[in-house]
Amino acid sequence: MRGDLVRKLAARVAATGLAVLAFLTLALTGATGWGLALAVAALAAAGWERRVRPAADSTAEAVLLAAGILVGYARRLDAGFDPALAATALVLLGLVLLVGPLRQAGDLEIRAANLPVRSWTPLIAARLGDALLVLLAVVALAAALVLPAWVALLVALAVGAGAGAVAADLAKRRFRPGAGGSAVARALRAHRPEFLLHFSAPPGSEYQVTMWLPYLERIGRPFFVMVREPEFLAPIAAATSAPVVYCPTLKAMDEALVPSLKVAFYVNHGAKNSHCIRFSQLTHVQIHHGDSDKAPSANPVTALFDRNFVAGRAAIDRYARAGVDIPAEKFVVVGRPQVESIEVRRAPATGLANPTVLYTPTWTGHHADANYCSLPVGETIVRGLLARGATVILRAHPYTGQNPASARQLARLTELLAADRARTGRQHVFGAAASRELSLVDCVNRSDALVSDVSGVISDYLYSGKPYAVTDMVGDGDRFVERFPLAGSGYVLRSDAGNLDEVLGLLLDTDPKAAARWGTRAHYLGDFPAESYAEAFLSAARRELEPGWNPPAPRAADAMTHSPTA
Repeated sequence: MRGDLVRKLAARVAATGLAVLAFLTLALTGATGWGLALAVAALAAAGWERRVRPAADSTAEAVLLAAGILVGYARRLDAGFDPALAATALVLLGLVLLVGPLRQAGDLEIRAANLPVRSWTPLIAARLGDALLVLLAVVALAAALVLPAWVALLVALAVGAGAGAVAADLAKRRFRPGAGGSAVARALRAHRPEFLLHFSAPPGSEYQVTMWLPYLERIGRPFFVMVREPEFLAPIAAATSAPVVYCPTLKAMDEALVPSLKVAFYVNHGAKNSHCIRFSQLTHVQIHHGDSDKAPSANPVTALFDRNFVAGRAAIDRYARAGVDIPAEKFVVVGRPQVESIEVRRAPATGLANPTVLYTPTWTGHHADANYCSLPVGETIVRGLLARGATVILRAHPYTGQNPASARQLARLTELLAADRARTGRQHVFGAAASRELSLVDCVNRSDALVSDVSGVISDYLYSGKPYAVTDMVGDGDRFVERFPLAGSGYVLRSDAGNLDEVLGLLLDTDPKAAARWGTRAHYLGDFPAESYAEAFLSAARRELEPGWNPPAPRAADAMTHSPTA
């Protein structure tokens, strides 16, 4: 999060500072060439700011740059009053004043992908800010080349005509909506979806949805994904053939929630979930984006949902242990379908000369009490693995770059692995090769053991039957396994990594907890046949779609909680 803040502040300072400097240079000095160059640099900085701050308001900078560029243009032409240049100034002024409101109006429009509709107006409205920056750069270039003012006027009029068309269409949508709602709403009614996946999250979180898309498709019923932030529309649409609908407002949600819908699924506890939960005609099912012993995995907000699909009995115990009172009938154990492709190793593989170890440091979390990140001792861990002749797969959490310190620590680890690969020829995997080219399942299948922080990766790895070590970065010591029971079937690495040699010996040489992990595996991931593992989730989801279906009350034996074998 601090990394995002630094980038946003840097972009703001660069855009504003260069705009002011360009204006002062053009307005108060005779260095027109330098002033125009600074203006172009300021426009590039404003474009960068729009990438890191999509909602950035660049009106003040645009006014300064437009005024400065026009002053420089007039000085270059040196022809007195030029009607074409004056008209260009008026068009630029109108665009500077209109672009922000038009973009805001476009952002309030429902948009969709993978539906037979084309919502061009909101898309163009979203790009008008970029178009204005390009237009100002073209006018600056025309000034630098001393082109006739009518050239700049024609370009400005073309952009102005596009903005006018967008304004007219948005006004029509707002004040004279078509019969039957928007085109997106009509297309959704024709699609007749039976369920939706509602999604709201910070940028870079689309993995929470994409991990579930194959299984939602295998349910075999029509559905769509509702996203609440515009940046998710394109990447999620690229990962599925199902419709993806961007609903920025409650009014847009009212249009998208067509009568055929029966169930809404959720993959996190985003604040905007409440916007969808208010639709009481739907059954609301939380399916989560991972299973771990982290504190957020026992979030009391879960009680709001009608059903809570969990991987195993351990999740139910976790809520009880945290004092979160959720009726037993709301829980449905469905396994973790994403692990079905993980290869299971029944026989222990110990004493390997050149083991492959997967290291998956998590991120620092939103709050200090959820910071389980081991990157501060990551170099010690990696050097210890290299000393044992291990090939390392380094796969960091997608949010790692949001913390500058974590980003630097991760960069140091990649440098170590790259240097060792060049020196020894061991094929370490890191960077994009580990995070994009390989899936987590690929990484698990390639490895012989895991070193991880408290995270959902351990639960997934547990399915393989292979050994794992867990970092105690909270410094709980003897209480660590009590707070994070999954660590009981693994080997606990202290927060200072002082017992690294001992842990690596247990992990890679003797693995005394090999037998105990199978009981833990059933407790955390359900005891379902490997050949039809994902069917537990698919069957449970299909039952929710059956009209009038209600789950039977759990039997007393089923409701009992138990501890994993350790």
